[in-house]
Amino acid sequence: MEAFAYVAPKSLAEAYTVLANGKSSQLLAGGTDVIVQLREGRRHCDQVIDLKHIPELMGMRWLPDGTLEIGAAKPLAEIYEDAEVARRLPGLIDAASLIGGIQVQSRASLGGNLCNASPAADSPPALMVLGARLVIGSSSGTRELPVEQFFAGPGRNVLAPGELLLAVKVPPPGPHAASFYLRFIPRNEMDIAVASAGAFLRLDATGGRIEAARVALGAVGPTPLMSAGAAAALVGQAPTREVFEKAGAAAAETATPITDMRGSAAQRRHLVSVLTIRALEGALQRAREAR
Repeated sequence: MEAFAYVAPKSLAEAYTVLANGKSSQLLAGGTDVIVQLREGRRHCDQVIDLKHIPELMGMRWLPDGTLEIGAAKPLAEIYEDAEVARRLPGLIDAASLIGGIQVQSRASLGGNLCNASPAADSPPALMVLGARLVIGSSSGTRELPVEQFFAGPGRNVLAPGELLLAVKVPPPGPHAASFYLRFIPRNEMDIAVASAGAFLRLDATGGRIEAARVALGAVGPTPLMSAGAAAALVGQAPTREVFEKAGAAAAETATPITDMRGSAAQRRHLVSVLTIRALEGALQRAREAR
């Protein structure tokens, strides 16, 4: 591992100052990815900036409109162990409880998982279908953008020099609505997705029609993907197995998988269809129970 300076700012103002000192930086919101990458020579920097001493990045709160705001460095374990988060946003828990393993989830964070920008990351599809937005800050102010617009390619995000990911905002699903996330992995633990799918459904008051739908995919493209075709196959339809199968087929058409040592493109495309159907079934069950 190459030598680097370690900096632990106590405030956002201090973090922005350190970012502007002319040195190349790596941001540490958990460290479970970036430390490994530095050790293996896949990333390089003059300084590592530890964000876990900044109170705003370690908090989590409910806003008046029911939105959940999660600090970018908030440990995953503190998210999925929160009973109110589990009650209101079980689809978020689906992903948060899968990232890494129990051994690292007291440090690993949503912000780190997002900024690492792995196409196979678990948090992006789950957050995308929930309509989550990211708060990005710099010394000149803040901006927000949808999660699906954050990724620029494998391992690359749209943070500009001097910017930090501050928080993730997850809006309330609303009545008769819910999401579900799942993935396929070769092993039971400590593995990354060969393919993954998240789904969101909002039903009408009778439960007989789908009013809104979103489907997002992971590990089957250079970035996480939203499937507009799958959503179009669902909206206005009855939530039946046949309709879900059509949505699964549309999601598979959205996928742009590759063949590698973890699976073939054909296998991944098939998995997208299967996982989309299962995610929709899970979201439907939760939506019927939601108030």
